[in-house]
Formats: sequence, structure tokens, C-alpha cells
Amino acid sequence: MPTAPAGPDPTMEAIGQAVTEGRTGDILSARHRLLNLWSEIGVTGDPLHRCSLAHYLADLYEDPAQALAWDVRALDAADAVTDQRVQEHHAGLHIAGFYPSLHLNLADNYRRLGSFDAAGEHINAAQEHAPSLPQDAYGASLRTAIDEVAVAISQRDTAKRSSAPGPTA
Repeated sequence: MPTAPAGPDPTMEAIGQAVTEGRTGDILSARHRLLNLWSEIGVTGDPLHRCSLAHYLADLYEDPAQALAWDVRALDAADAVTDQRVQEHHAGLHIAGFYPSLHLNLADNYRRLGSFDAAGEHINAAQEHAPSLPQDAYGASLRTAIDEVAVAISQRDTAKRSSAPGPTA
């Protein structure tokens, strides 16, 4: 991301620490930490916290149905986040940049569950929001993933993508 955080946010720091823990292989501990944070935040808590936590927690589930539940929560929370709130966390970010990834994850989960109509709706939404992605390695990786999932949907393929985030079976 382009610039430094605008100010400290202990909840976002705790989410980041749990995400790092999950990415280094301690999936169960990371999931437990994020679930505890979710309980603290609550379903009506800060939408940026809810969106970020749910988005990352979804990646810690191999089962696409479990991941889907968290991805739905992430998208729902994103709809309540403002650019002002995002920029309080990280100057230069815009909520519009969250939507390609959120819709991509939903499309991929629906696809893995064999719900190709729903998958198609979300991959179309991801493609519509893709111009909001930055022109950097992160943006390029998401554009590639959007293309991969679109092809998999068209082929009615339910296999997990090797490039998908999350634990390996």
C-alpha cells in the first residue's frame, strides 16, 4: 500500500498479528485469535475492523462454506465503511479498492460450492471494481486471480485454485 498508517489502531494491529501468525502456518491459533477479536468487536462494531477481520478469517478455512460465511460478513461490513474511516487507518486508501478482492473471494467460494450463477455475479462485480485496484504487484495479482476464477467458473470447475489464499488441505 502506498503510504504509512495515519495513526495507531490496536485492533488493526491485533488483526495484522493474527494474519501473520496464520501465514506462517499456525492456522488454528490465528483463527482462535481472530474469533476472539470478533467477539470483542461485535457485529455492530467498527465496520473497518469487521471487514478486515472477516476478510482475513475467511482465508483460514479450507471449507468453502465456512469461508463464504466470513466473506459475506466482510462484504456486508465494507458497505458500511467510509473513505474517511479507511484513511484514518491508512492514508491514501479508498474503500473502492477493497471490493475487487471481496467479490473475488465470494465468487471463488461460490464456485467451489458449485453455485455457478452466484459465482458469476460476484466475478462480474470483481471485474467491474478492478479499475480501483492499484497499478502494482498487489493489483496485478488480484487481476490475475479474477481472470483465473472467471475461467474456472466458465469451465464449471470446483477445484481449489493452487494460487488461492488459505490453508492447504
